Amino acid sequence: MESLFKKFIYTGVGIVSTVNGKFQKDVNEWVAKGKLTEEEGKKVVNDLVNDTEGKKSEYEGKLKDYTEKFLARFDVPTRGEIASLHAKVEELEAKLEAATKKPAPKKRAPRKTVKKEEA
Repeated sequence: MESLFKKFIYTGVGIVSTVNGKFQKDVNEWVAKGKLTEEEGKKVVNDLVNDTEGKKSEYEGKLKDYTEKFLARFDVPTRGEIASLHAKVEELEAKLEAATKKPAPKKRAPRKTVKKEEA
């Protein structure tokens, strides 16, 4: 599930990157044609980049909130909860193994054979 959300975010970042590159190209053409000065072109591009970064952070925050609400709604355990359960299972398995381990049998001393004296 988490990888799906990562792919979704990376796709969004890729789209934004493509749009920014195309926009930069268009602004460069406008500057070359004299529709914008170089300073205006830089300002427009910088404003777009700054706005995009702000929206990216806002979007990631909203996506994280939606994801947490989704997981909570369907009672899906978090990584921390799963890790805690794994640790508890290992602890209980170790205790069980220690409790069921049979002690090594005691070695008996060899029997001495006593020869009966003949009377």
